Amino acid sequence: MLEESPNSKLNKEILSRYTSLDLPDGNIIATYVWIDGTGENIRCKDRTLNFLPKSPKDLPIWNYDGSSTYQALGENSDVYLYPCTIYRDPFRRGNHILVLCETFKYDGTPMKTNNRKACREVCDKVKEQEPWFGIEQEYTFLDMDGRPLGWPKGGFPAPQGPYYCGVGADKVIARDVVDAHYRACLYSGVKICGTNAEVMPAQWEFQVGPCVGVAVGDDLWMARFLLHRIAEDFGIIATLDPKPMTGDWNGAGAHTNVSTKDTRAEGGIEVINAAIEKLSRNHDAHIRAYDPHGGKDNERRLTGRHETSSINEFKSGVAHRGASIRIPRGVADEGKGYFEDRRPSSNCDPYTVVERILRTICLDEI
Repeated sequence: MLEESPNSKLNKEILSRYTSLDLPDGNIIATYVWIDGTGENIRCKDRTLNFLPKSPKDLPIWNYDGSSTYQALGENSDVYLYPCTIYRDPFRRGNHILVLCETFKYDGTPMKTNNRKACREVCDKVKEQEPWFGIEQEYTFLDMDGRPLGWPKGGFPAPQGPYYCGVGADKVIARDVVDAHYRACLYSGVKICGTNAEVMPAQWEFQVGPCVGVAVGDDLWMARFLLHRIAEDFGIIATLDPKPMTGDWNGAGAHTNVSTKDTRAEGGIEVINAAIEKLSRNHDAHIRAYDPHGGKDNERRLTGRHETSSINEFKSGVAHRGASIRIPRGVADEGKGYFEDRRPSSNCDPYTVVERILRTICLDEI
């Protein structure tokens, strides 16, 4: 199935000869990770440090060639990496680290795809409301030919129905990769809280959270990095495309669960309903913020079918998976808790999603 992947042809045992080598005392490897000019893809590069940092502030600011990442011109190509969050490295282990970074231009202004800075500023404004977020990241495994992994060449699998949370070789594809990713996230410090097979064969989901404010964006981006990096080892592709297969197949979203101190308190359902009313008045602005192409990606996914509401219509309801905003049944019964925004696409920037939601429900901005 994976014979076309160059990575699958490499003898992985050879690598162990070198990963077992002792490093000079005090040396560690730091992998700097960032979002490139597409707003979707992730880049990384390594450097040697002769100390173990205790916080991101201890780490050196670095740079890279932005003309090769769709972020700068060749005559002024340096883009600066500002470390913001440190994770343990599940590939090299030991004291080695992964470093999530913000990107800045030569003049100190944020790059166009550095949405973390604006998100952080909004989160700081509403920190007394203690906003919690959980994001359900759906994705699809592809073979090297761009077809979903394990699908018949030139054909299609049986219709959707038996695959969601399925068990068995005729229902589940690449659980090994999913389990490897789950463990790597836990090891690294990503707040991953679960995973499951999704409705379309070769489609999966993992959940990150609950996290406070901007931290959900940090953890989701690092979880995405780990997903792509682990899939690379297996010689397959993980895509976040929100509609990888046209036709009668589910798309992929990043359903976002939201609560504040007031929604979690007694009588919080009234606060939830008020937040939903605000969201209903700002539907178009949220659609533009919920995928990297201003809503164009979600046009393919939010059709009103396959557990979605139409992109042109705002709906809410209790336990309604065809709604824009879903109130879980348990929340309605208890009268407090959280709501789920089902509109963000699988390739959304979680920083933009968090910022847009908080501007609407906490700052009353249009």
